[in-house]
Amino acid sequence: MQRTLLLAKIHNCTLTGANINYVGSISIDEMLLEKAGILPYEQVQVVNNANGQRFITYAIPAPAHSGIIELNGGAARLGIIGDRLIIMTYGQFTPEELKSYSPTVVIVDEKNRLLEVRRYDDLLSKV
Repeated sequence: MQRTLLLAKIHNCTLTGANINYVGSISIDEMLLEKAGILPYEQVQVVNNANGQRFITYAIPAPAHSGIIELNGGAARLGIIGDRLIIMTYGQFTPEELKSYSPTVVIVDEKNRLLEVRRYDDLLSKV
């Protein structure tokens, strides 16, 4: 049996753009994708902390170190520039894999610059 758990998240990033005319998806700074372990075109869940919207789309890379986080296509209607987002991806794990598992958390500042990459268990131990 496999179970679905959080694999990685980019925490509290800032929406920098919304392009209704784009084909679809969310553009994310390629460096942030890499640090989180999120692949181009991988399914992601996006939570908009400003308005409570939750939706699923897929990630596409924006230029590395650009700080770009942009909603595209229909998703562009689900946020405005400056909204704070959480971008998450999930994985399927066997019971054996779960023994050494901890999600990756990418923490950024208000301009989507990388502050740190943590393991979720490390963050919880400080609460």
